[in-house]
Amino acid sequence: MITHKPYPSDVSDAEWRFVLPYLCLVREDAAQRVHDLRDLFDGLRWLSRSGAPWRYLPADFPPWPAVYQQARRWMAAGCFEAIVQDLRAMIRLGQGRKAQPSAAILDSRTLRSTPESGGRAGFDGYKKTKGSKVHMAVDTLGHLLALNVTPANEQDRAQVGLLCEAVQAATCESIEVAFVDQGYTGEAAETAAADHGIHLEVVKLPEAKRGFVLLLRRWVVERSFGWMARFRRLAKDYERLPEVLAGMNFIAFSFLMLRKAAPLLESGS
Repeated sequence: MITHKPYPSDVSDAEWRFVLPYLCLVREDAAQRVHDLRDLFDGLRWLSRSGAPWRYLPADFPPWPAVYQQARRWMAAGCFEAIVQDLRAMIRLGQGRKAQPSAAILDSRTLRSTPESGGRAGFDGYKKTKGSKVHMAVDTLGHLLALNVTPANEQDRAQVGLLCEAVQAATCESIEVAFVDQGYTGEAAETAAADHGIHLEVVKLPEAKRGFVLLLRRWVVERSFGWMARFRRLAKDYERLPEVLAGMNFIAFSFLMLRKAAPLLESGS
């Protein structure tokens, strides 16, 4: 029997109507369903925002194993990737842009390891941090296109091929140029991008830099990293599996973009 929580959902009715078709892996009245999908979705939202361990999920939500198992099913089915892709197109169209972008920005952020993720961690010599790298591509609005998770000792330029392949798959081959920092210099990275029809443009720091410098295009992905900092589950690498860390990034972006698209969803556009 499906149970219901005794407090208002953190997700608006319009937001829930939008995401429900993506999350229904079986019929809503399926015999094996014990907990309401909206309750499970709210539990996942709370956990990603608070950064708490799965086992610390409050008793007002469904039991943590149920939330975890359903989250893994959603991740395996690519539900949040699909939500992010469609929300990105909706937001772009709402701003008078084309649904699919022609430019992307690539960068990585290093997350410090924890006892859960330490076994697959690497050491980032530049940032003096042991952990994992999340290699991310965003559009010019800062919305997620694709990502890849590696140990922190992996070079950014070595991930260009996989990232560009994923970017083109997510955008129907619409990306023509990708802006990157100097960590992506080299013929190998340029060739890997070109193999997928993308021109890699390195945005360099001014030679006589003094203090903070806002780099053309490059600041967009840094802002996206700032958005992710609002989700405490992504402050460190708390996940045992890299695919769960990748999934949590898509989950965070889906929550973030749902709120951005709220006016469009409320109006029924």
